[in-house]
Amino acid sequence: MPSVPSPQSASAVRLEDLEDMARGAAFLGAGGGGDPYLGRLTAQHAIQTYGAPDCISVDDLDDDAPVFLAAMMGAPSVMTEKITGVDEIETALAALEQHLGRKAAAIIPAEIGGINAMLPVAIAAKRGVPLVDADGMGRAFPELQMTTFAVYGVSTSPAAVANEYGEYQIINARNDKRTEDAARQLVIQMGASVGLSCYPMLGSEVKRTSVHGTITLALGIGRAIAQGRKDGDPFDALLAYLRTTDYYSECGVLFSGKIADLERKVEGGFTRGKCVIKNDDDGDDMEVIFQNENLRASVGGKTRCIVPDLIVILDADSAEPITTEGLRYGQRVKVMGVSCAPNMRAPNALQLFGPRAFGLEEEFIPIEQRINGR
Repeated sequence: MPSVPSPQSASAVRLEDLEDMARGAAFLGAGGGGDPYLGRLTAQHAIQTYGAPDCISVDDLDDDAPVFLAAMMGAPSVMTEKITGVDEIETALAALEQHLGRKAAAIIPAEIGGINAMLPVAIAAKRGVPLVDADGMGRAFPELQMTTFAVYGVSTSPAAVANEYGEYQIINARNDKRTEDAARQLVIQMGASVGLSCYPMLGSEVKRTSVHGTITLALGIGRAIAQGRKDGDPFDALLAYLRTTDYYSECGVLFSGKIADLERKVEGGFTRGKCVIKNDDDGDDMEVIFQNENLRASVGGKTRCIVPDLIVILDADSAEPITTEGLRYGQRVKVMGVSCAPNMRAPNALQLFGPRAFGLEEEFIPIEQRINGR
């Protein structure tokens, strides 16, 4: 599996890096993953209270080390309204530990997008255990089974979900989609967002199934945007950095314009909708549809980028990534298409999170073929 430079030995997550890390996580969230600003504040408070957790490479994990996932699940717009904290994740994690009879030796994000990249920092700090520099997507996705963990044979179950009142449920299901369905019903019953721990793994499984080095990548993306603002063009800096990476090197600005129409609603535990962007040059508009994350960007009915590649909407001046709940009528934006990690494009992976998994009746065509005509 391709990888990126990652710490060869444990290095602490620094307070001064959290803003850039959150910005990069918002970018990799492809519109979803929850509000990274709230996640950053939560991580900051945890580090100030408990001390900074170490961030370790997957290579530094013992093969038999129990690794637990920490995340929020639900509609991103509701997470913003409820001011998500770490308590519900801590409740879910403790319940799963008790169920399995083993304690977490390390914490791993489910996804590197948005709040779900930042809350594991807080959990690792509170627990005093390392944070693994990896995740299960290299981006964000809306459903539990949409991970490389599942693609390469790790079961979602047993899973634990919990709310802010200390209520929790353990789910044991016969397959990953059944776990998703059961958890989604609990999400709705528990207020549209819950703490989550699932995919309990050992270090050997993390090494085999995860997308490596993504915390490092999120930090690099955030730093590139920040430096580009100082130097004069954050988009040039961002594209230049992405092209040095193994996962996200195929990338480009697909569209520029102003948001002219927006539909967004919470339905079935997801934030669903579409965004229409009016062309700066009076050509056809771009339509972006989303289910928590941006799924397809099309112009004049022709697809320009589609899942599992990343579609990212950014502020046209600052290159600040905009989440689906942060989209507003009249915003001036640029839309980027970015390649996903190579193991996300394998045929068995596309069955779980390719276009048809979202009801989009078209084949996946990589962004580089759409940009370059290859």
